[in-house]
Amino acid sequence: MKLTNTLTMKKEELATHEPGVVKMYTCGPTVYGRAHIGNLRSYIMEDVLEKALGYEGYRVDRVMNITDVGHLTSDADTGEDKMLKGAKREHKSVLELADMYTKAFFEDCAKLNIKKPDTVVPATTRIDDFIGMVQALLTKGYAYTAGGNVYFDTSKLERYYVFGNQSAEDLAVGVRDSVEEDGNKRNKTDFVLWFTKSKFEDQELKWDSPWGLGYPGWHIECSAISVRELGEHLDLHCGGIDNAFPHHTNEIAQSEAYLGHPWCGHWFHVLHLNDAGGKISKSKGAKLTVSLLEEKGYDPLVYRLFNLQSHYRKPLTFSFESLDNAAQAYQKLTARVTALSKDGEPDMGAAEPYIERFKEALGNDLNTSQALTVLYDMLKSDLTDATKRWLAGDFDRVLGLDLLAGKGAESAQPVDAGLAAEIEELIAKRAEARKAKDWAAADAIRDELAARHVVLKDTPDGVQWHIEG
Repeated sequence: MKLTNTLTMKKEELATHEPGVVKMYTCGPTVYGRAHIGNLRSYIMEDVLEKALGYEGYRVDRVMNITDVGHLTSDADTGEDKMLKGAKREHKSVLELADMYTKAFFEDCAKLNIKKPDTVVPATTRIDDFIGMVQALLTKGYAYTAGGNVYFDTSKLERYYVFGNQSAEDLAVGVRDSVEEDGNKRNKTDFVLWFTKSKFEDQELKWDSPWGLGYPGWHIECSAISVRELGEHLDLHCGGIDNAFPHHTNEIAQSEAYLGHPWCGHWFHVLHLNDAGGKISKSKGAKLTVSLLEEKGYDPLVYRLFNLQSHYRKPLTFSFESLDNAAQAYQKLTARVTALSKDGEPDMGAAEPYIERFKEALGNDLNTSQALTVLYDMLKSDLTDATKRWLAGDFDRVLGLDLLAGKGAESAQPVDAGLAAEIEELIAKRAEARKAKDWAAADAIRDELAARHVVLKDTPDGVQWHIEG
């Protein structure tokens, strides 16, 4: 499988240290509030990647952290503690808040058919590991204490800015909030490994350490968790593009200083979800969550399809109009699969060319849009219904769209595939007429379908239909 590697900005074959096994780490959420759909775009694409690797025959060992301590409102170690801020807002303890929003995160993931990683590690359960790594970095001369805190010394590195050919100025966009000068730092790019002199007097979570009572910096968490769970050589590290700097840059710095050798050879970053006003994020006060989509009548899998229609390396612009288009596409797709006969056995010889095309699309930098095209081409082909149904289920192991769940029709009555296609074509013509405000033509199509016992239902997910009688 070839994937764009953010370290080189080139599409490269994914190489693994152990044949047939992918050691994969994905940065998990900071659980101070519900994940917005911009966050969830990254998790959808990481899920597709994990399932695509499995489809190719790899065993994927995937680890995700849960950040429940140490993440400040600026990724540059400044600002207010996100967990403390959320706890004050919700009138809960930090751990109560973390538990509530961790559960909410995985509930949203389940609705989007995002597989929960086999290993999920809350940061607060690994404090001893963080302290051990910080001690080692001090011993090796890559860290120093100042003002009571422990800092990583970036001047000891041959190269700090590692992603592509970006400069310090280019990467600084990753620091999302205003930067407050830290007078304890020797270099402006140094970062905190351990806080003891917290500016938050009511900081709830603190632990004893060799440097005093305190808590870990955000960046040390992923390095220590990854090394413990996946070993000294990581094959694939994933996250949103806004994690590339400074978070992932700092992970590489401290991990390789600690290990004494290259750590992770391939970095997979998903670009932003935008709206008309720019990147969707919690800091903008956006309230676009899975729950909101459901309140508006959308199946969460419509949002999954919306993401699969684009490429993870391209910014994706969200609007409810575009989501409506995805809802119509999803309804038509599931209706077509639902209409397939369940009788007979698949012709595996005839299915093989489509399997190869599907693998080729996924292997070409996880081109989900092209993979969907293979699915549509297969459904339009002259393959038997049994073969089409088998392939739809096989592809859905990666796509995760519940294609065999029968969402496309409200009636269990089987519908001939040719008739289903004819009905869908008429529904599409009706939609065009309504868009053109040709209400007479739209009503005529509805009447024609009604005469054939086809019942239409207009919903936020598109037009649903079934045949009565």
